[in-house]
Amino acid sequence: MFTGLSAFPLTPLHHDTVHEESFTRLVDRLAAADVDSITALGSTGSYAYLTCEERHRVAQLAVAHAAGTPVFVGIGALRTSHVLTNAANAEKAGASGLLLAPMTYQPLTPDDVFELFRTVTTHSSLPVIVYDNPGTTHFMFAPELYGRIAELPGIASIKIPAVPADPEQAQARVRSIRAVIPDHVSIGVSGDASAAAGLAAACDTWYSVIGGTLPVLARTITRAAQEGRMSDAATEAHRLAPLWDLFTEFGGSIRVVAAIAEHLGLAPSASLPLPIQGLTESQRHRVAEVIDELGLDQ
Repeated sequence: MFTGLSAFPLTPLHHDTVHEESFTRLVDRLAAADVDSITALGSTGSYAYLTCEERHRVAQLAVAHAAGTPVFVGIGALRTSHVLTNAANAEKAGASGLLLAPMTYQPLTPDDVFELFRTVTTHSSLPVIVYDNPGTTHFMFAPELYGRIAELPGIASIKIPAVPADPEQAQARVRSIRAVIPDHVSIGVSGDASAAAGLAAACDTWYSVIGGTLPVLARTITRAAQEGRMSDAATEAHRLAPLWDLFTEFGGSIRVVAAIAEHLGLAPSASLPLPIQGLTESQRHRVAEVIDELGLDQ
């Protein structure tokens, strides 16, 4: 399950409530696009802003509308007891795996993070994806910690940050991780702009933000890489440079992806959880121009 394209849908909100119709529409869209897995409640899914009850409902909806596609569910929370509640609810909902980021307010030590993963793998029978996302969690995983955690029973995959653009440096980065983890643990790349580079460097999975809203785009790149057509994957990724540039200019992917979903009628306006403000009207206009110019509506 932990290879290929894993698509991360938004969890759209409307008047501070999960907009179930929009969320299920996005999941239906992913299932129809034949993605390899769906990861609900990732960073783009606003997991950190939702209650345990809201997360349970979102997990139920994701599994119900996935049409048999494996669903992974984000369970990160500030307290381990809440993480375990989220894990139990995800399992009740029928999830196929768990995505765990080490959320924090006080800085975490490597031992803190190891104990978090040890506790979750002890209490849950579901496989776990290690979510390394320092841009949101502000915790940096060292290779040694990857190795310690990957030896725990139940660890199935590690979602790493973007790889370097230089092919040799990207390959060296992935090799350094592969050297310290068991063979059965997959390595997945995030950072959509570097996805083609990561897949070319022998990452097994693309954990994709844009794939949660534009799955055909992400599937095209992934399938090209899986079939060994690395130049085709790189060419398509390069064609999308104006889109990746918007991620950088507007401070990350979530605001841009929300604007895309709203532009395409897949989510209501102002779909992000407050206090996150969406893009301004002029910024939204620029996003719409890029989407229309690139022909990205699937």
